Formats: sequence, structure tokens, C-alpha cells
Amino acid sequence: MEKVTPFLMFQDGKAEEAMNHYVSIIEDSEITSVVRYGKNETGNEGTVMQATFSLKGQEFMCIDSNVKHQFSFTPSFSIFVTCDTEEELDDLYGKLIIDGQALMPLGDYGFSKKFGWLNDRFGVSWQLNLPK
Repeated sequence: MEKVTPFLMFQDGKAEEAMNHYVSIIEDSEITSVVRYGKNETGNEGTVMQATFSLKGQEFMCIDSNVKHQFSFTPSFSIFVTCDTEEELDDLYGKLIIDGQALMPLGDYGFSKKFGWLNDRFGVSWQLNLPK
């Protein structure tokens, strides 16, 4: 086995927008490759056939599904981020919650200094933690 990589499937052509958003709000992050559907291929021309990006060194893969599925992302799988400062946590939460949904608003739930859990505008679930 070579490696294990989290894989995100977006619908409605949102993969590139999501990747750009994530790498713009998390420092030391980058899009490492993008392969797009071409003319007369199975996906919509110009959308993401397969892409990779990294967030603070963690690699992810993603696609734009060319099939409309009856499912999307679920909070059962989330991206867990350990923040260094309260300011960093507040800033990241503020950028991810825009047009998203709070599952656990920022607060002290007893297991950390501050914690928040949300679904972003793309439906991806994030847990943001400031350890004690």
C-alpha cells in the first residue's frame, strides 16, 4: 500500500471553488494538480476530473461528480483542525461558516479551551479545536 488520502466528491462543479477557498484561508496550503474534463468527455467540460491539494501538509483528492447523487457530505466525516491560538480559531471559523451551518457553535465544551464544529458552504464538515 502506497498511502491513504482523504477524497472529497463535489457536485454541481464546486470542487475547484472549494479547493481555492480552502488553500486561501489555511496557510501553508496549495493546489498540487488539477486534471479537467475536456470536450466530449464524460464530465462537464472544464470541471475537475481529478485534483489534489494539501492543507498544512495533509494531502486531499477531489473530483466534480458528473453524476448527480442523492447524497452529499455528512458530518460523520470531518476535517479536524488543531489551532494554535484563539484568534486563529476564530478567524478560520469565521471564514468557513459563511453560507454554512453551525453544528456546535464556538464555545467551551469542557474538553478544550475552545471548539467549534460546522458544515461549510460546500457541505464539508470541519471541527476546529484549541487544546487546553
